[in-house]
Amino acid sequence: MKPVVLLVGRLPNVIGNVAKQLEDLPIQWLGAHTRDEVISQISEEPKIECVIMGASHDDTVRGDLIAVIAQRRPDLCIHIKDRSSGPDGMASFVRRMVQCDVLRNMAHF
Repeated sequence: MKPVVLLVGRLPNVIGNVAKQLEDLPIQWLGAHTRDEVISQISEEPKIECVIMGASHDDTVRGDLIAVIAQRRPDLCIHIKDRSSGPDGMASFVRRMVQCDVLRNMAHF
Protein backbone atom coordinates (compact mmCIF):
# COMPACT_ATOMS: atom_id res chain seq x y z
CA MET A 1 0.00 0.00 0.00
CA LYS A 2 1.32 3.41 -0.96
CA PRO A 3 1.69 6.10 1.68
CA VAL A 4 -0.60 9.10 1.25
CA VAL A 5 0.68 12.69 1.02
CA LEU A 6 -1.58 15.74 1.00
CA LEU A 7 -0.42 18.61 -1.22
CA VAL A 8 -1.91 21.99 -0.33
CA GLY A 9 -1.75 24.95 -2.66
CA ARG A 10 -3.76 27.75 -4.16
CA LEU A 11 -3.01 26.88 -7.76
CA PRO A 12 -4.73 23.63 -8.83
CA ASN A 13 -2.51 23.14 -11.88
CA VAL A 14 0.63 23.27 -9.73
CA ILE A 15 -0.60 20.41 -7.55
CA GLY A 16 -1.65 18.36 -10.59
CA ASN A 17 1.67 18.99 -12.32
CA VAL A 18 3.62 18.05 -9.20
CA ALA A 19 1.88 14.68 -8.95
CA LYS A 20 2.61 14.02 -12.63
CA GLN A 21 6.28 15.00 -12.25
CA LEU A 22 6.65 12.68 -9.26
CA GLU A 23 4.88 9.60 -10.64
CA ASP A 24 8.08 7.63 -10.06
CA LEU A 25 7.62 7.88 -6.29
CA PRO A 26 5.51 5.21 -4.56
CA ILE A 27 3.06 7.78 -3.17
CA GLN A 28 -0.68 8.31 -3.39
CA TRP A 29 -1.19 12.05 -3.87
CA LEU A 30 -4.14 14.03 -2.54
CA GLY A 31 -4.69 17.71 -3.20
CA ALA A 32 -6.45 20.57 -1.45
CA HIS A 33 -6.79 24.21 -2.42
CA THR A 34 -9.10 25.66 0.23
CA ARG A 35 -9.55 25.44 3.97
CA ASP A 36 -12.68 23.32 3.51
CA GLU A 37 -10.85 20.92 1.19
CA VAL A 38 -7.99 20.58 3.69
CA ILE A 39 -10.44 19.79 6.48
CA SER A 40 -12.25 17.29 4.30
CA GLN A 41 -9.08 15.50 3.21
CA ILE A 42 -7.54 15.21 6.68
CA SER A 43 -10.88 14.15 8.16
CA GLU A 44 -11.71 11.54 5.53
CA GLU A 45 -8.27 10.04 4.86
CA PRO A 46 -6.66 8.60 8.00
CA LYS A 47 -3.65 7.27 6.06
CA ILE A 48 -2.18 10.68 5.26
CA GLU A 49 1.49 10.54 6.27
CA CYS A 50 2.34 14.23 5.92
CA VAL A 51 1.17 17.54 4.47
CA ILE A 52 3.22 19.62 2.06
CA MET A 53 2.09 23.20 1.58
CA GLY A 54 3.08 25.38 -1.33
CA ALA A 55 3.91 29.06 -1.12
CA SER A 56 1.02 30.56 -3.08
CA HIS A 57 -1.27 31.29 -0.12
CA ASP A 58 -0.57 34.43 1.90
CA ASP A 59 0.84 34.08 5.41
CA THR A 60 -2.53 34.52 7.13
CA VAL A 61 -4.07 31.68 5.14
CA ARG A 62 -1.02 29.47 5.59
CA GLY A 63 -1.08 30.10 9.34
CA ASP A 64 -4.76 29.24 9.49
CA LEU A 65 -4.23 26.04 7.50
CA ILE A 66 -1.35 25.00 9.74
CA ALA A 67 -3.54 25.57 12.81
CA VAL A 68 -6.45 23.60 11.31
CA ILE A 69 -4.23 20.66 10.40
CA ALA A 70 -2.36 20.64 13.72
CA GLN A 71 -5.59 20.79 15.70
CA ARG A 72 -7.33 18.00 13.81
CA ARG A 73 -4.32 15.79 13.07
CA PRO A 74 -1.51 16.43 15.57
CA ASP A 75 0.20 13.29 14.24
CA LEU A 76 1.04 14.93 10.90
CA CYS A 77 4.23 16.71 9.93
CA ILE A 78 3.55 19.85 7.92
CA HIS A 79 6.21 20.95 5.45
CA ILE A 80 6.05 24.56 4.22
CA LYS A 81 7.69 25.48 0.90
CA ASP A 82 9.79 28.61 0.56
CA ARG A 83 8.57 31.40 -1.69
CA SER A 84 11.86 32.26 -3.37
CA SER A 85 11.95 29.15 -5.60
CA GLY A 86 8.53 29.98 -7.09
CA PRO A 87 5.99 27.51 -8.47
CA ASP A 88 8.69 25.73 -10.47
CA GLY A 89 10.41 24.73 -7.23
CA MET A 90 7.40 22.86 -5.85
CA ALA A 91 8.16 19.45 -7.39
CA SER A 92 11.75 19.36 -6.16
CA PHE A 93 10.66 20.53 -2.69
CA VAL A 94 7.96 17.84 -2.52
CA ARG A 95 10.43 15.18 -3.68
CA ARG A 96 12.93 16.15 -0.95
CA MET A 97 10.28 16.20 1.79
CA VAL A 98 8.77 12.86 0.74
CA GLN A 99 12.17 11.21 0.51
CA CYS A 100 13.25 12.56 3.92
CA ASP A 101 10.00 12.13 5.81
CA VAL A 102 7.80 9.45 4.29
CA LEU A 103 10.02 7.09 2.32
CA ARG A 104 12.88 7.08 4.84
CA ASN A 105 10.42 6.11 7.58
CA MET A 106 9.09 3.27 5.43
CA ALA A 107 12.57 1.80 5.18
CA HIS A 108 12.61 1.25 8.95
CA PHE A 109 9.67 -1.16 8.88
